[in-house]
Amino acid sequence: MKFADFVCPDAIIVELKASDRDGAISELVSALTDAGRVAKTKRHEITNAVIERENDASTGMGKGIAVPHVKHKMLHDIVAAIGRSIAGLDFASLDKQPVYSVILVLSPVDEPDKHLQAMEKIFRHLNRPRFRKFLRQCQTAEQIKDLLDEADENPAFE
Repeated sequence: MKFADFVCPDAIIVELKASDRDGAISELVSALTDAGRVAKTKRHEITNAVIERENDASTGMGKGIAVPHVKHKMLHDIVAAIGRSIAGLDFASLDKQPVYSVILVLSPVDEPDKHLQAMEKIFRHLNRPRFRKFLRQCQTAEQIKDLLDEADENPAFE
């Protein structure tokens, strides 16, 4: 699976306005709604499901990264949004450090394999210091898209 298979380019936010975790999640779900990937009537329920999932266990993996995700019956396709926080957000990360890059993943409940493939793709690249550094330094949505395209074209991208 490639980033291009699930990341919505129109839901890349280079500077999140939110100053907290729940606001960032809401902003990213809204970006997917605005891009036509989540129905407007389902926005609040999906947002609440992600926040509820986050309350159960933080997805702040450390090193400035969080990957909030949820499987939901109202979703028909796997989709992801990406947001950057210049100031950093408290995601109750494992390393207790702020989060600067957030990748929100929404999946249908009946496609667990696709969910796992997407999460594996994300984590494989986020575990690479160079990828994390470039993601945090991107100044435009186009630069983030180019970074993801490069990672898709070169799986060994360090």
